[in-house]
Amino acid sequence: MRVLVVEDEEELGQMIADGLRAEGMSADIAGDGAKALEMASAVDYDVLILDRELPMVHGDAVCRALNVAGHPARILMLTAAGSLGDIVEGLGHGADDYLAKPFSYLELVARLRALGRRGPGTVPTVLERRGLRVDTLRRLAERDGRLLRLTPKEFGVLEALLAADGGMVSAAELLDTVWNGEVDPSSTVAKVTVHQLRRKLGDPPLIETAPGFGYRL
Repeated sequence: MRVLVVEDEEELGQMIADGLRAEGMSADIAGDGAKALEMASAVDYDVLILDRELPMVHGDAVCRALNVAGHPARILMLTAAGSLGDIVEGLGHGADDYLAKPFSYLELVARLRALGRRGPGTVPTVLERRGLRVDTLRRLAERDGRLLRLTPKEFGVLEALLAADGGMVSAAELLDTVWNGEVDPSSTVAKVTVHQLRRKLGDPPLIETAPGFGYRL
């Protein structure tokens, strides 16, 4: 999952980003609303963690601009104000979820992952990268025109890696999305499936393993 952390409190923004990277996600940081719009125009982030009270361009305006532009990112809005009125107002500007400060980091990650799974259609139905082509509707996968005979779980892992667009995908995320969280977090089933998928993809190898972080194409 590729995340943009938009937070003007430098220490908090860095702490959030470092934590997400430790979870196997790709995380960039923007310190103000103008920088956030600039970075979001260049990268199709999956989720924005958007502080509401931002310098340069207010978080509400960032939210509206991204929605008007049709940016595919889901938006998790952060704010020091947590009244019902603030929540309704924030959601009215196009935010998908709302979290009041101070917040639990575990809750932030849980909401982030839920947003990353939400909304079929935000990811193209045909994914292509490095000679790989995956048709998510017809459930077909090819490499350099060669049909790949994959199990449903292998297909799901390949789809998740392609959707990450070069970002790191942790084993925990694979268990959550491909196995719907129905497997014990300590299970090695994701590792075994990636090994089988790597073998079926053939040479040259396309899947990189980063010990302790996850996998990426």
